[in-house]
Amino acid sequence: MEQVTLKVEGMSCMHCVNSIEGALKEQGISGSVDLKVGTVSVNYDAGKFSLEDIKELIEEQGYTVA
Repeated sequence: MEQVTLKVEGMSCMHCVNSIEGALKEQGISGSVDLKVGTVSVNYDAGKFSLEDIKELIEEQGYTVA
């Protein structure tokens, strides 16, 4: 398992948290949003997903991974 914390722009409310965490969870990826610092911490299987895949999942929800 790999762990990464990504800076994500555009998050401001619980809808943002639910949107990102839900999209990751649907793919079997564990993610946790911290609105205060604007990050998403992700634990994922590098054999199944690349870092680019994770970024794409977040960006598909309407946010920008910095």
